Amino acid sequence: MTWAQQTALGYGLLGFLIVWGIVLAIQVSTQRARYGRVRTRSIVVSGAVTLYACLAVAVVLLPLPGPNTPALEQTVQLVPFQWVADIGTELAKYDQPGSAALFTQTFQQVAMNVLLFVPLGIFAKVLWNQRASRAVLWGFGASLLIELTQITANFGTAPMVYRIFDIDDLMTNTSGALLGWVAAALFLTLRHMAQDVSPEDAVPAQQATVPTPAGRAHQVWPAAPVFAAHDAVPHGGLPALPWHPRR
Repeated sequence: MTWAQQTALGYGLLGFLIVWGIVLAIQVSTQRARYGRVRTRSIVVSGAVTLYACLAVAVVLLPLPGPNTPALEQTVQLVPFQWVADIGTELAKYDQPGSAALFTQTFQQVAMNVLLFVPLGIFAKVLWNQRASRAVLWGFGASLLIELTQITANFGTAPMVYRIFDIDDLMTNTSGALLGWVAAALFLTLRHMAQDVSPEDAVPAQQATVPTPAGRAHQVWPAAPVFAAHDAVPHGGLPALPWHPRR
């Protein structure tokens, strides 16, 4: 990690503490007034998003150029995968073998560009439940906004153009957003699979039933009301049944 990146991260953390202090105070007071308590999950989510936003802005824009900062020899790079050739140039410059490619400053810069947008892909899946295509679109759009900010010297607020508009940055940033979405989707899938396999989902044992012997079916007559039985019996006793002679 270069000195400029360390400085940017330091300013990003400082900005997070300031911004988060304001956001936290507003959020806590609002939740207490609305729900009567503080909702921990929303506090954690807003804190994570605020931290990511502050660090991303700091890494992209800081440090600002000073009065003695030399002008860039190149401000636009439109050759895809130019970073591969730049790694070879850096290895040849310092007389390093090919096995040291992962330790070059060029490769570390590419890795930082990928990792910078991984949280965006994670948020797109976990917090906002977006599809992979939407995460890629967000990553590309955010990266394009960053590159336009750099090529215009922070929309004219900086004294000079101090960052290169690089097509490779668009590719690596977008890839980072997609990588974060895939990682989040895989994690959620594994968690759902683990929740599906639980003791509560076991098939309950069937209750034993007493078998009914086979035989002639019996006709069941509906029960007569109690008062009807009293009305059918005369006052003198039970009624005489008709007699049928035996044949």
